[in-house]
Amino acid sequence: MVDRTVVVPRADGPTAIRNIALVGPTGAGKTSLVEALLSAAGAIHRPGSVEEGTTVSDRDEVEIRQRRSVHLTANPVMVGDVKVNLLDTPGYADFIGAMRAGLRGADAALFVISALEGVDGRTRVLWEECAAVGMPRAVAVTKIDHPRADFDDVVAQCQAAFGGGVHPAYVPAFEGPREDRRLVGLWGLVSERYHDHDSTEGHVPPEGLGDTATALREILVEEVITESEDEVLMERYMEGDALDPDLLIADLQKAVASGGFHPVLAISTTTGVGVPELLRELPLSCPDPTRRPFPQVTSPTGVPVRGLSCDPNGPLVAEVLATASDPYVGRTSLIRVFSGTLDPDSVVHLHGHGVPSGLTGSDELDRSGRDERVGALSVPVGRENQPVGSIGAGDVCLVTKLPDARTGDTLSSPDRPLRVAPWRFPEPLLPVAITAASSADEDKLSHAVARLVAEDPSLRVEVNPETHQMVLWTLGEAHLDAALDRLEHRCGVRVETGEVRVPLRATFSGPAEGMGRNVKQSGGHGEFGVCRIRVEPLESGAGLEFVDRIVGGVVPRQFIPSVEKGVRAQMADGVDSGYPLVDIRVTLYDGKAHSVDSSDMAFQKAARSALKDAAATARLAMLEPVDVIEVEVDDELLGTVMSDLSARRGRVVGSEPAPGGRAIIRAEVPELEITRYAVELRSLSHGTGVFTRRYLRHEPLPPQIAAALPGPREGA
Repeated sequence: MVDRTVVVPRADGPTAIRNIALVGPTGAGKTSLVEALLSAAGAIHRPGSVEEGTTVSDRDEVEIRQRRSVHLTANPVMVGDVKVNLLDTPGYADFIGAMRAGLRGADAALFVISALEGVDGRTRVLWEECAAVGMPRAVAVTKIDHPRADFDDVVAQCQAAFGGGVHPAYVPAFEGPREDRRLVGLWGLVSERYHDHDSTEGHVPPEGLGDTATALREILVEEVITESEDEVLMERYMEGDALDPDLLIADLQKAVASGGFHPVLAISTTTGVGVPELLRELPLSCPDPTRRPFPQVTSPTGVPVRGLSCDPNGPLVAEVLATASDPYVGRTSLIRVFSGTLDPDSVVHLHGHGVPSGLTGSDELDRSGRDERVGALSVPVGRENQPVGSIGAGDVCLVTKLPDARTGDTLSSPDRPLRVAPWRFPEPLLPVAITAASSADEDKLSHAVARLVAEDPSLRVEVNPETHQMVLWTLGEAHLDAALDRLEHRCGVRVETGEVRVPLRATFSGPAEGMGRNVKQSGGHGEFGVCRIRVEPLESGAGLEFVDRIVGGVVPRQFIPSVEKGVRAQMADGVDSGYPLVDIRVTLYDGKAHSVDSSDMAFQKAARSALKDAAATARLAMLEPVDVIEVEVDDELLGTVMSDLSARRGRVVGSEPAPGGRAIIRAEVPELEITRYAVELRSLSHGTGVFTRRYLRHEPLPPQIAAALPGPREGA
């Protein structure tokens, strides 16, 4: 009878923990590698095994429907006495927020590179991002057993893209002709031992493999000794003495932890070749949480807090890496504990950083902090979450019953509230208008999108006050698809999407005069108000300048503010075009009043009529919003991107070099031309280009473009 006892991974202190984020492009095989590692350690049973088991790749229904990883997941596994938390991050660029959350929770990064696709531009940018924060990195080359795979070529690509310090730690061994070759084992360059397909040492390696590996070993040894700054071992090496593999492994661990050396391992997740070696290397090569810098922590008032460390007996400092909602379990939060110990059913202080949903009236948490009681603590084991007791510093776990927790929030002790500086969330730059598909959906929409933003800070929702559209801002089309999927299947809300209407405005092209007359006699108390105004255009951004030129009291003083109020109301509603009216000077110079029938409302209506009358005799100019954008791309794409911006009616105002062979372009571009720029720039730059945008001003819109645009509320 098969023993199906569930073994829950547990760590005996921070030094027995390794937190490793698997990162890399989509399709490289990160989730398959996680499954292979868990299977090799006996944590799960993969499909096709003798025992019926489960996998980790089909845990989320959204990911099944989207056919891609969209969430950060944690998968603990015991390797000897060391607990290794494998943080599987999405590879698609739209989910970079979840990837960065994985890096925040990790102490090392394992870059998973396909031997077929090699290194793409987005992966190179990600490597530089990790290098900027000193994150230790290693490389796992997958799909190495494919006939078209070339290990040497992939290593050369990694060295060219990632810079120095990238060297193979194992050399793959093949048998048979190239078109039908078979991966049979690995040769360890440090141990100088051969491991065959079932990781058994002592088998005879293929002929010539040792000779091929000799030159690579010399490079590896020199690099490891240099990066670890081991002068004693360097002296022995220079004198030609035999080097103890255990000492080399210790130096390799130092070199990896310093961020200057990056071992490369060859992996086949289908046959399992290289998986046991990688599983063995992770605890040896990656640093434990005590050897990594502590994140920046402040008091709630912003005063820096010094002296914290990865100590289970220290003050509680934990952070929410990811949140998810389940119709049966409720809100579940993935937590990384940096200091102290988190106990189930304990009271914690929850402090948020404020990523507002943009929805007025939504049930927003007071982001300045509040006390909450955590629910049960658990860790994922296969498809099930197994309950655990206390979770100490350096470890990760799942927490239930934190309904107000958002990704990036800090958990600390109510007696000593603290706040961890958040990691850099990507700015959503692809907007889409959403409307409820039915009246039933309308009632639930605001609450549902607020839940989306709470789970994913890379989303933003706003109701545009000028176009009255609800706009969902995402990182890309895949991000949008995942958000809409969650809305429908998790929140039970169906929405329809549409084009985002750019908030155009109107202004007067020249001076004009108008008269407003509001005279009504209905037998009872009537209405009487007459005003004459002069309208002149002002410079962009001036708003309304209201001038009182009344002489002789023809409009009583108490009704002059009523005229201004009516002008402002009509400007907001628009005149001929229906777009808001801006940047004008309105001078009230004449009018009439009645001792009985004049009122505040009568003069407001008269002012509205006067502004409409002036607009009927003048030519109005349409204004479009212009953004200033900063685009960062590789140097070789500088000309291409500049030409594209010019084709979008943009004005390039400057450029400057950026680190890593990059360049930054600054331009002023109409919003009408960059609604989908997040998608188009990614295609243009092969995924390496990024940009930011902010509103600059409104400028005249060319008449031929204005004529083709719909009204401000058409289709609303």
